[in-house]
Amino acid sequence: MKQRNIPAKKLLAIVSTLLVLFAIPAIAQTAQYRQITPEAAKKLLVEDKRAVLVDVRTPEEYAAGYIAGSILIPDYELSAKAPKMLPDKNTPVVVYCRSGNRSRSSVQWLLKQGYTTVYDLGGINRWPYGTVTK
Repeated sequence: MKQRNIPAKKLLAIVSTLLVLFAIPAIAQTAQYRQITPEAAKKLLVEDKRAVLVDVRTPEEYAAGYIAGSILIPDYELSAKAPKMLPDKNTPVVVYCRSGNRSRSSVQWLLKQGYTTVYDLGGINRWPYGTVTK
C-alpha cells in the first residue's frame, strides 16, 4: 500500500475544521440557559456540596425571608461581587429572586461571564420548603 503524506498546512486546516465542527459547539452547548424545579434544586443542593444557592433580590427582601443556605448577591451587584463570591466558574449555581425576572437576567449574565452550570429557580414564591429570616 502506498503511503500518502499530507502537507502540514492541509493537516492544520483539517484539524481546525474538525475543532470548529465538533469541539466549539460542544463547549457552547454546556453554557446554556436552564430552568430548574424546586425539587431538582433541593436535590442538587443536598447532593453536590459545591453547589451554591444565590438570592439576587435586595437586602430588604432577603431580610424579610430567604431560602436557608442561600447567599445574597443583589442583581445590581453581580458584576462587582460574583467574581469574589463565585470564583470557580464551574461550580453549580442556582439563582432565585422574587418572581423570576431578576433570576432569569442574572442567570443570563452569569452565562455570558463564562459560568458553565447555572440554573434559574425563578421566584422564591415557587419554593415549597419554607424560608427563614435573620
